[in-house]
Amino acid sequence: MQDKNKVVIYQVLPRLFGNVNERLVRNGDMAENGTGKFSAFSALALAKIKELGVTHIWYTGVIEHATKSDFTAYGIRKDHSGVVKGTAGSPYAIKDYYDINPALADSVPDRMQEFEQLIERTHKAGMKVVIDFVPNHVARQYHSDAKNPFIADFGEHDNTSKAFDPRNNFYYVPESTLALHFNHEQEEHFAYSEFPAKATGNDCFSSQPGRNDWYETVKLNYGIDYIHGGTRYFDPLPDTWLKMLDILRFWAGKGVDAFRCDMAEMVPVEFWQWVIPQVKQRYSVLFIAEVYNPNEYRNYIHTGQFDYLYDKVGLYDTLRAVVCGQAPAAGITRCWQSLEDIQHCMLNFLENHDEQRIASDFFAGSPLPAVPAMIVAAAMNTNPVMIYCGQELGECGMDEEGFSGIDGRTTIYDYWSMETVRNWINNHAFDGGKLTGEQQALRAFYAKLLHLSASEPALSKGLFHDLMYANLSNPVFNTHRQYAFLRQYANEAVLIAVNFDSAEQTVNIRIPANAFASCNIHDNSLAAVTDLFTGETAVGTLTDAYPYTISLPPYSGKMLKFAY
Repeated sequence: MQDKNKVVIYQVLPRLFGNVNERLVRNGDMAENGTGKFSAFSALALAKIKELGVTHIWYTGVIEHATKSDFTAYGIRKDHSGVVKGTAGSPYAIKDYYDINPALADSVPDRMQEFEQLIERTHKAGMKVVIDFVPNHVARQYHSDAKNPFIADFGEHDNTSKAFDPRNNFYYVPESTLALHFNHEQEEHFAYSEFPAKATGNDCFSSQPGRNDWYETVKLNYGIDYIHGGTRYFDPLPDTWLKMLDILRFWAGKGVDAFRCDMAEMVPVEFWQWVIPQVKQRYSVLFIAEVYNPNEYRNYIHTGQFDYLYDKVGLYDTLRAVVCGQAPAAGITRCWQSLEDIQHCMLNFLENHDEQRIASDFFAGSPLPAVPAMIVAAAMNTNPVMIYCGQELGECGMDEEGFSGIDGRTTIYDYWSMETVRNWINNHAFDGGKLTGEQQALRAFYAKLLHLSASEPALSKGLFHDLMYANLSNPVFNTHRQYAFLRQYANEAVLIAVNFDSAEQTVNIRIPANAFASCNIHDNSLAAVTDLFTGETAVGTLTDAYPYTISLPPYSGKMLKFAY
């Protein structure tokens, strides 16, 4: 059990959220397609997001990144289009760690003030602010014009004649010019030039990165000599470490409450072990790691000091496979078993900007088959849960925006807008007035589920007991398409059962004797039973003497609270 409140994160790209332009052009620029602004997150908009049960908003793409848009009139250097992905550019090709994406401001010169005002509005709405910290790589033309003048810029004092030097900020390919040998559109009449070539962000230590490499980024040097066996040089502290500490303190000082750390496992765990406690000495902030190697999970939690890690390779992949009929629901059990001691540190989700939309043709083709999966993700344990803007509306991500093609993902590279979100915004009423009935019902489901997951003590703080092992041979419970578990806190227990099947199923759930012992439930005691989704009440009992019968609608689930 845990005492702290459950974290519910809402990821949103401001570039997309506030853009209500319906006349979109493939590869359109900012003038053609428009862009969202910080100001779109009005007090009313934030209140409506809060109504979903959200505790934290992850504003994606806040920090200034490379773009094909021209802001030279404001003293901002123009990026060469040959090293920018998409017209708007990737939020993960950071151009200045100390500055704000100018496209998101109503007044470019006041962009930092506008972001500070957004932080203030978010806090007033009762939510906390999450932004990206991108530590592994920067844009190829990184240059900070907003940093403290007494701080040297990245690479400013590098010895570029060396492939590796622990005092350098970058890795180099000495005496080699960067060569991008693939066709890519560029606006200039001259190719991008870089000499000596710097190593590319995805650990490509070559002067000729390919199309599928992160060619628009440069790898940062944290004191590891990858070229010669990965020898670590951490004493004295690498200069990159010191620069990153200052950057984290800068944003925490602005009122940022949490950092989602991009590709955290591509940065040595020793850096996190050093930097996170120092930031937390001054600021009460959370650190969330994007990691994909389960063998390193405990290292990044216990040594690296992270609060939360992505649960992508385990729970996300499993739930997706179950939704798509490619794996049995009983396989969900293995997810928590492999993480039992660190389960409370895992961030559950079914969508984010990297993954395909549930409703896309590449996933479920509709938001409904994932409803049971979302119940599991939100209610399975005390750990945080995240949704992605548009997920609660059934956004399908099937537009061909530009650099991002028809791939089931909502673009992070292009100027665009989402029809479902536009219809929810509804001329800034933020009331969903233009949504279909099905979309409104879906949003209501997400709001109910997320509220319950954070407000019901058994779900937000309680113990977990998997019931699948007691039902593996149960003829009236299909372990391929149904999943069941108990949550318990104080004198309350919640029985949760979900149905991944397209047809209604009536199931008998066996509850073993040891579940009563481990969850401190009295066998066959009379209890007030509340259906948490509908509010309907009854009187009932749980016992190991006979199974509990529940009717489960298609693609749905029930959460029944027993109060003793």
